[in-house]
Amino acid sequence: QVQLVESGGGLVQPGGSLRLSCAASGSIFSFYTMGWYRQAPGQQRDLVARITKGGRINYVDSVKGRFTISRDNAKNTVYLQMNSLKPEDTAVYYCNLEQGVVPKTYWGQGTQVTVSS
Repeated sequence: QVQLVESGGGLVQPGGSLRLSCAASGSIFSFYTMGWYRQAPGQQRDLVARITKGGRINYVDSVKGRFTISRDNAKNTVYLQMNSLKPEDTAVYYCNLEQGVVPKTYWGQGTQVTVSS
C-alpha cells in the first residue's frame, strides 16, 4: 500500500501564493508519476500538473506560467508552488501517485485551497 500525506492548503487573497506538499510512503516502486488534481464543488476532479520520476512535466493550460510542480525523489515528495492565484483556483487539491506496469493509482486525503478577498 501507498500513503500520501498532503499539507499547505489554506485561504489566500487573489494574486497570492501557496505551496502544497505531498509526501509518499509505503510500497513505492522505483518509477512512478506524481501529480496534483483539483475538484471544485459540483465539478469533476481534473488534472492540474503531473511529473514523472525522470522530470517530464505536464500542466493544464489554465495554470501554465503560474504554477510549478517539482519533486524530491530522495524524499518521495512532490510540491506545487502556486503563484498569482485566482478565485477560480479555489478547490480541494488532491495528491496522486501512479505506478506499476498495470498502473495503480493512489490518492491523498485532499487539502482545501480557497482564493478570496
